[in-house]
Amino acid sequence: MSDDRTPPTLDVLLPVAARGDAGRLAPRADEAELVALFADAAPPAGRRVHVRANMVSSLDGAATGPDRRSGSINDAADHRVFAALRVLADVVLIGAGTARTEGYGPLGTPAPLRGTRRAHGRPDEVELALVTASGAVPDGLLDAARPPFVVTVAQCPVLDALRTRIGPERVLVAGDEQVDLATALDLLADRGLRHVLTEGGPHLLSGLLAADLVDELCLTWTPLVVGGPAPRATRTDAWLDPVRHARPAHLLHAGGTLLGRWVIDRLAG
Repeated sequence: MSDDRTPPTLDVLLPVAARGDAGRLAPRADEAELVALFADAAPPAGRRVHVRANMVSSLDGAATGPDRRSGSINDAADHRVFAALRVLADVVLIGAGTARTEGYGPLGTPAPLRGTRRAHGRPDEVELALVTASGAVPDGLLDAARPPFVVTVAQCPVLDALRTRIGPERVLVAGDEQVDLATALDLLADRGLRHVLTEGGPHLLSGLLAADLVDELCLTWTPLVVGGPAPRATRTDAWLDPVRHARPAHLLHAGGTLLGRWVIDRLAG
């Protein structure tokens, strides 16, 4: 999607009580006002982590454009909220395939946002965690000064090599042959990473939803119709059983793009 990435002013459509002065959020270097809209989330009672998912979709439900990347359907409004959500995260959790497709590099926090992170009790930098049973992680991430956490399995064919390359403390074994996502979140919580932001992809989000591990879904709809065989924000052959209900927390708007935040009703027990 063509845009110059100039941060737009966001209209606060919901809730009305959060509109403030004329219901508009002008861009700020520290993004304190925008971050404050998302800052009331905490781990639910009896749970160790809060999991927030952030995804983007075209109007016809595509999670990517023709290049198979979400980056081709997002825009400056989405990018602004995307950055604000990372301010509140202890760790960004993504699938290794998404890291490869979307070209993820080491995460960094712009200096003006570090003060906002500190104000919300977060360290200066957000961690990155990759989910992969195979251990296939981009070299650029493994060779970074601060490599990601790699969430993998006991049967990973390169488990020992990963431990040697990035250090055993950065390799989290969550399951034998398949990654157990609940165990993965517990291992992150053991390391003090309790505010988890997942940015996909659709397979990982589907797994988290199926395991009843998602507390919030932030979904952006950009004003594009792309057609084609693109995946949705979730991608799985199995229906959720039972289906999950969600409640709107707020809705933002800029230039035809709608940015929603939904609280997922978790299953009891």
